[in-house]
Amino acid sequence: MREAAFGGRPEADVWAALRGGVEERWLAAVVLGGQGHYAAAAAVLGELIGRGGLFGSLAASTLASHRRQLGGHAAARVLDGRALALAPGGDGEDPDDVDPAGARADALLGLAADAIGTGRLDEARRLHARVEPRGWRSRVRHQWLAAEISLAGGLAEGAVHPAEVAAATAREAGATRHILKSDLVLGAALVVWGTPESVDRGVEVLLCDLNHTDRRGLFSLVWPTALVLANAQADRTIAGRENMKERAENALSCVLRRADPTGRSLADRSPWIPTALLRSGEPPNADPETNFLTD
Repeated sequence: MREAAFGGRPEADVWAALRGGVEERWLAAVVLGGQGHYAAAAAVLGELIGRGGLFGSLAASTLASHRRQLGGHAAARVLDGRALALAPGGDGEDPDDVDPAGARADALLGLAADAIGTGRLDEARRLHARVEPRGWRSRVRHQWLAAEISLAGGLAEGAVHPAEVAAATAREAGATRHILKSDLVLGAALVVWGTPESVDRGVEVLLCDLNHTDRRGLFSLVWPTALVLANAQADRTIAGRENMKERAENALSCVLRRADPTGRSLADRSPWIPTALLRSGEPPNADPETNFLTD
């Protein structure tokens, strides 16, 4: 389960683990969220939050992350606040930050991300500065937030280095899902930076990233990656990328089908989620036989 959640098998079938112990169920929810199965993950995480303790805190942070991925930053803030309140005292030496120090880092970094999404950039900087990352996972997330704070502040060039550090740290840990998320952040920063060289490099990074996320069924990463590529091609003629908008539509539609009613409602109201792309109903050319539409 650790290998599926934090290692080289993020596409693994973890449904049977939903009947396991507390840690196993939390890890399964982490994996399912990465695959875009938000409703299944939410059912597990809600029950774990009610148990309190370390895994109650980690579950609240995880559910907050899923709500953010659907554009619900204000709802995520409530969950991240609960995660911080539930985090037990003490430190710990878990290699994947599955310990009290990791739980506090998850909650604080989540609150910083919530602040970015709700336009409170100074608050995001203060929360980010409070985090003392220990394990590889908190170090990666800390660098993601540094990049996102730079992007939100209009300093795309300054976002490139922390994104590169995050990607290098994730690669050293062998954490596939975190590598792909880091490359998404890096590619977006390069494209937004906007020089001819940075855009070319960013597009190359994102195309490689999209191939891997698509092949592994990580639809929570597929649609934003394809959308950044679609926007990058808007001002340039780039052969072979005409279908990026359609790929983003298909992946986002799949993710929203797999979300719980609260998640779908948050996405529908959020300015961060381009659900207007889907107002016509089913995504174009959706094939019911393809496995990403079949749970």
